[in-house]
Amino acid sequence: MDKTAVVRCEHFNAAHRLHNMHWSDTKNKEVFGKCNNPNYHGHNYDLEVKVIGAVDPGTGYVIDTKVLSNIIKIKVLDRFDHKNLNLDTEEFKTLNPTAENIAQVIYKLIKPELNTDLELKIKLYETPRNYVEYPY
Repeated sequence: MDKTAVVRCEHFNAAHRLHNMHWSDTKNKEVFGKCNNPNYHGHNYDLEVKVIGAVDPGTGYVIDTKVLSNIIKIKVLDRFDHKNLNLDTEEFKTLNPTAENIAQVIYKLIKPELNTDLELKIKLYETPRNYVEYPY
């Protein structure tokens, strides 16, 4: 059966510091530069959540966008919006909050909420020119 993609776009703001606790301060500064600022820095993240699957003949939906919006709000926005990812979230207490890792965490938070026959793709824009996709 043909598949269709439904995309929900969201936005959240969060601060973070890129830092590997197993490295010296010097190495962290060399690798992460100003993103290693001990006082953190922030981004206005744009998030695209793509759900792919067959259109249900009864509803005409792949997924009800109200349901998808609610999942994203509860699992992502309420958890990360206006937070310091390093300090305020369990997910990044020991995981470096790079855009790559944030996208993977978002995927892992949303995927269990979807029917198993649906595929999920995450696109996370850290800046208008830099984004990551998971899975690829």
